[in-house]
Amino acid sequence: MTSQPRIIKKYPNRRLYDTETSSYITLSDVKKLVLDNIEFRVEDAKSKEDLTRCILLQIILEEETAGAPMFSSDMLSQIIRFYGNAMQGMMGNYLEKNIQTFIEIQKRLQDQSRQMYGKNPILNSEAWSDFVKMQGPAIQGLMGHYLEQSANAFLEMQQQLQKQTRNLFSTFPFPNFSGAAPNQPDTPQNEPGKSNDNKS
Repeated sequence: MTSQPRIIKKYPNRRLYDTETSSYITLSDVKKLVLDNIEFRVEDAKSKEDLTRCILLQIILEEETAGAPMFSSDMLSQIIRFYGNAMQGMMGNYLEKNIQTFIEIQKRLQDQSRQMYGKNPILNSEAWSDFVKMQGPAIQGLMGHYLEQSANAFLEMQQQLQKQTRNLFSTFPFPNFSGAAPNQPDTPQNEPGKSNDNKS
């Protein structure tokens, strides 16, 4: 039996109400739910519309404006360009898989640290915490750089697909297809026309 997500209601005055604790909460409290891996759903108090993504985007915006941002302006611009693009859905899946890969790498590092520091769980926890505190900015920068490279690779793949598609259709002998015009002088179909001109 799967547990139901924790319901958080958002009222017109922008206040968030946690139905489990029967109290108003802030974005910081919602962020803590995310960090604690607690499943929740933010919904409009009247219409019941799902507002979870909107709230998560607000948290990301606050994180990006405070401290060291994870996304560069160039990467954000590239992401914006994919909205309305035919490959928008693929881009979302691509980034999601890359983030999942990064999480798996993080788990492997944690497992390695446990092996290095033996069976003492307290030592493991403290050692990993100290490591993250010292290397946190570097790890965050690494993740941002990794995602930016992935986005650039995806953009290059999109451009290559578009180029291949144009090249493919330009070889088709469609009389009204503009892409075929540059190739017409080199095609054998023009030869009969030349022979007819010579006869006349």
